[in-house]
Amino acid sequence: MTAASLVIVGAGPRGTGLLERLAANIPSLYGDRPLDIHLVDPHPPGGGRIWSQEQSPLLWMNSMAEDVTMFTDETVEQAGPVLPGPTLAEWSGADGRTFASRRAQGRYLSWVYARSVAALPPGVAVHEHRDTAVRVSGPPGGRQQVWLAGRPAPLPADLVVLAQGHLESELPPDQRELSDFAARHGLVHLPPAFTADSDLGVLRPGEPVLVRGFGLAFVDLMVLLTEGRGGSYATGADGRLAYRPSGREPVLHVGSRRGVPYRSKIGYGLTGQPPPVPRFFGPQQVDELLARRGDLDFRRDAWPLIEKELGFAHYHRLFTAHRARTRMNWPDFEEKYTAADPGSAVLQALVGAAVPDPADRLDLDALDRPLAGIRYRDGEALQEGLRGHIEADLARRHDPAHSPDLAVFLALLSVYGQLVRIGDRGPWWHGFFSSLASGPPGPRLRQLLALSRAGVVRFLGAGTAVTADERRGVFRATSASVPGESVEARALVEARLPEPTVAHTRDALLRALYADGAAATPAGLLAVSPDDGRILDRSGRPHPRRFALGPHTDARAGGAFARPRTNAPAFRQNDATARALLTFLRDRTAPLARHFAKGVTR
Repeated sequence: MTAASLVIVGAGPRGTGLLERLAANIPSLYGDRPLDIHLVDPHPPGGGRIWSQEQSPLLWMNSMAEDVTMFTDETVEQAGPVLPGPTLAEWSGADGRTFASRRAQGRYLSWVYARSVAALPPGVAVHEHRDTAVRVSGPPGGRQQVWLAGRPAPLPADLVVLAQGHLESELPPDQRELSDFAARHGLVHLPPAFTADSDLGVLRPGEPVLVRGFGLAFVDLMVLLTEGRGGSYATGADGRLAYRPSGREPVLHVGSRRGVPYRSKIGYGLTGQPPPVPRFFGPQQVDELLARRGDLDFRRDAWPLIEKELGFAHYHRLFTAHRARTRMNWPDFEEKYTAADPGSAVLQALVGAAVPDPADRLDLDALDRPLAGIRYRDGEALQEGLRGHIEADLARRHDPAHSPDLAVFLALLSVYGQLVRIGDRGPWWHGFFSSLASGPPGPRLRQLLALSRAGVVRFLGAGTAVTADERRGVFRATSASVPGESVEARALVEARLPEPTVAHTRDALLRALYADGAAATPAGLLAVSPDDGRILDRSGRPHPRRFALGPHTDARAGGAFARPRTNAPAFRQNDATARALLTFLRDRTAPLARHFAKGVTR
């Protein structure tokens, strides 16, 4: 009997997670039938490009080692079996509260990949192709062909899964204009990219560099241009961290729409009862949203429910863990909170009466735009103001007295898991979530403060805008935080990942799929079925043989690995897709097996 063939394009963490779920589900769904699994990726399987073991050892994860796992547990809502496995901390023997290097995570992912391959039954063969897939062809009702760069013959595939991860993108018009301007004037423009892959050698010591983006890509940039160039840190007599420059650092002028770095990772664990979520944004509410006629608008339809969900988690923790800071018993507050409309004056009045200290009230607008309406007299006042903001954030995020912040974090994870079913949420939500829930480790922000005091990093403020000054031949940055002031530089770095749009990606395979009729959302994400990841065409019909998982789809799940015991959406997706793949392949091979059996009998 001819072996069925499955091609997975992308052997990084998402492809590895899918392989782990295939191994878990094959015994019950596929039995001992033969199967060829082809993994196509120019980078080593397991870690892939992003988690390469060749990158700088200075680069860290932004999750603690105990909060990183590739394995399902009993909280994951899935039809397949749970196969427990160690967290990164348990596997490596590291302190669970440390932030491991990216290299260490790459080694963990490589081990997970090897373990998953070893768990496959003897009839399943895994073929690794260190190549790039450039095209998929074939009719919906027949076998597919996956074409690899530089190879004359394609890989035959009964099913294809696209799990390429983060992708490079063609420059949008505004970036092309800046790039062309830089070329005309002999300037440096580094467009959005994975920081570890960027050519930072073009940034000269001592020269000013404008940086747009204050998230994790900036943190990596900061590390590689300071410690990565020979600088070091030491604790001063005042107990503060001090930076010792090597003299090879540029001066980084950093700004963004918010003007502040992402919030620090919370530096303590949960004690007592976790927030009982979902409550106001769970499966029932998502069902109701999806049942509405007409287009679903995230800010109009979903956000009020999410806002109430986050507030519920916050106040549940405040009332149950910090009772002395409230003026109402929890059952009364919960009843009135449940009855009040999201964002209403009634709800605001309830919170004002029950929570006397404004610092104990959840203000999502202030968290999203902390510098809104604030103006500084000059650049130096801005530096002092931003250092104060970062110091206050560090103190709060490491103080269990503010544990409602941790409850909101856990509620954000719950919300993200529900939003997978809704599809494209637009760019605002992902940025808001990342700024609150996916920030840097506390030690990185302490380093940022030291670099600011040393003058190696300068803050630009909120609403940062960069223009090309043709007359002077420089980039010019301004911000709403310091009206009337500007900073000139001959180098500009866009410190963020490229937008994963299928229409403008540099991934030839995805671009060809889009040209052939695959659907994309308004934000440019590949449209897939939320049930199993099948790729949709522009009529909304799922392709029977093509699937996609990951950040380039509208079912993006926030990460290929997750915190233990959080019902991670990526794990749920991997299991559902693995089971759909195996069911299809089993049903395909059943007639062949019966025919083969008859032939043997005769």
